Amino acid sequence: QVQLVESGGGLVQAGGSLRLSCAASGSIFSIRAMGWYRQAPGTQRELVATMTARGSMNYADSVKGRFTISRDNARNTVYLQMNSLQPEDTAVYYCNAEDLLTHWGSRSDYWGQGTQVTVSS
Repeated sequence: QVQLVESGGGLVQAGGSLRLSCAASGSIFSIRAMGWYRQAPGTQRELVATMTARGSMNYADSVKGRFTISRDNARNTVYLQMNSLQPEDTAVYYCNAEDLLTHWGSRSDYWGQGTQVTVSS
């Protein structure tokens, strides 16, 4: 069974930094892309950043220049370094594994349970 476990959320003052981590475990053969999405109260879940296994990255305009995504393919782990955090970054952050292929041959997308990031002004 595949699981995504996130860590690193918390409370920080505006201008501060946090680093999120997400590790995928299970009988994983490959993951096409891993990334982060976020959802604030009363809003839809939105893309923050994604990274393919080949290193291609995609960022939301609102986080460009402040957030950096990285990935350890050997450990099926993705990170999100968040700098210059602002109150509008407050949300639950979800890890995503896109097009995950298991050793049994099944293929699907997976989500983590979410981690809260709160930025105070």
